[in-house]
Amino acid sequence: MMRRKNNGKVGAGSTSSNSEVESRKEYLVEDMNIVKEMERSGEEVVGDRAESSNMDVSVDAIVGSEKTSADYYFDSYSHFGIHEEMLKDTVRTKTYQNVIYQNKFLFKDKIVLDVGAGTGILSLFCAHVGAKHVYAVECSQMADVAKEIVEANGYSNVITVLKGKMEDLVLPVTHVDILISEWMGYFLLFENMLDTVLYARDKWLVDGGIILPDKASLYLTAIEDAEYKDDKIEFWNDVYGFDMRCIKKQSMMEPLVDTVDQNQIVTNCQLLKTMDISKMSSGETSFTSPFKLIATRNDYVHALVAYFDVSFTKCHKLMGFSTGPRSKATHWKQTVLYLDDVLTISEGEAIIGSLSVEPNKTNPRDVDIVLNYSFHGERCQISKTQYYKMR
Repeated sequence: MMRRKNNGKVGAGSTSSNSEVESRKEYLVEDMNIVKEMERSGEEVVGDRAESSNMDVSVDAIVGSEKTSADYYFDSYSHFGIHEEMLKDTVRTKTYQNVIYQNKFLFKDKIVLDVGAGTGILSLFCAHVGAKHVYAVECSQMADVAKEIVEANGYSNVITVLKGKMEDLVLPVTHVDILISEWMGYFLLFENMLDTVLYARDKWLVDGGIILPDKASLYLTAIEDAEYKDDKIEFWNDVYGFDMRCIKKQSMMEPLVDTVDQNQIVTNCQLLKTMDISKMSSGETSFTSPFKLIATRNDYVHALVAYFDVSFTKCHKLMGFSTGPRSKATHWKQTVLYLDDVLTISEGEAIIGSLSVEPNKTNPRDVDIVLNYSFHGERCQISKTQYYKMR
């Protein structure tokens, strides 16, 4: 099976010409128009502009301002490529649009806080269905473009774009009725934006207010992946006749964000953790969950795979989406944790263990993962602990 890794974020590249910058700006405006057309046509948009060599043009190049933060996290969201990818993720964007458009009664005459607004697409959806006012908070330079987008669409009197960290801002109101955010990262928790959402909830959301989405669940399964593991991991054993296994050890510790073919799945899928965003504390982003993966066929296991679902339970009917390998692909893809050893497994045999997750102590936006597992099958027995770092 051939797969290509794409981590979604685009680093700063070489200086682009004015024509290139204007071209990328036009692309972004076109993408916003594409999303607006979704409601009328219901068509799913798949484009290839993300492959453009101009993908690394940043907002700084357009707004003419210098970066005020060295933090890569916010810098990465100043580039159009990641916003283009998210807007064209129709599973993501269309779900949010449906949640808002099909539940207008929730938003009518309500004050809304959009945390991590990006281009402002969710704020525009909310304003479109009659929100009294929307406060769109965005820390990156994209906030300047979001203001322009809001003005271009005639919502300047309804949407206020606030540039800065959520934790540092003071809203011009005492509370909001609805908090909406697309906070999920790879492996659900990568980038740790959830802590910011929880801060905003506790600081600004009125008692009994609505948070969207309000539920998120993390799952685990096991896959056969011999070809890809050999290409990406075992490659380091012999590189043009030289031993580079020291790199292999490091590469094993880096989870792979990629799309997994559902035919690779060889066990059941195990629920690891469900988070109630309306009630949970920030400390609950660190957890240890047990699992038991039972083989559904005779095969080999090369890796465990994590994915997540999110739900909007306050709607008139349950709505949400999954990032699992049996669902339509999203820009989150799945997170692959390769095992040091290959497990030879037979139908009915079980891999038993636990997965521990916590923010990295040095950089809380990174995620540290500890996998403990044991397998005692007819043809293979092993007990092991492996460490992974998402960064």
